[in-house]
Amino acid sequence: MLMAAAVPAAQEAPRVDHHQHLFSPALAALLSPAAPAAPTAPLTAREVITHLDAAGIQRAVVLSTAYIYAQPTRNVSDAAAKISAENDWTSAQVAQFPSRLVGFCGLNPLLDQAVAELTRCAGNLNLRRGIKLHLGNSGVDYHNPLHIERLRRVFRAANDRRMAIVVHMRASFSMKIAYGREEARIFLDELVPAAPDV
Repeated sequence: MLMAAAVPAAQEAPRVDHHQHLFSPALAALLSPAAPAAPTAPLTAREVITHLDAAGIQRAVVLSTAYIYAQPTRNVSDAAAKISAENDWTSAQVAQFPSRLVGFCGLNPLLDQAVAELTRCAGNLNLRRGIKLHLGNSGVDYHNPLHIERLRRVFRAANDRRMAIVVHMRASFSMKIAYGREEARIFLDELVPAAPDV
């Protein structure tokens, strides 16, 4: 008599991937290393949908990486305009799959134009649900009062517009900005209260 080996129940795929990124041709070019290294390829919504289908995942949140244009470690001219263009490109990509993808606006909270870009995104059908902040890539220093005040303004603006906030809260490795218990307390005590509803 043959005995069948016990087969573990198939693992169910998550319904939603909460953290996907797209890369426009312009952003891919910015991220591409110098030759002879392989360049960074653009990543479109159609390609993300293909990956989701292969994994059995129904939907995804697409977090714009537009903030990369304003990284302090990069020298990008007219970063604010390029951030807007990247957010618009992300919006157009998400619009191709409205039942599968939800877009979030990306911005650097330290820029003078941060709240204006957030407001612009809040009026965009494909980006109005939330914002993505990457504090390390934005060069945020938790011990700089100006940085904290600018972050508070962005948090308040997102809260006022009922936009969810996704945050990479770790400070910059490359800029050697402090991050640990004290900085986490600053985030929890001084920033989270500015967005109590989202």
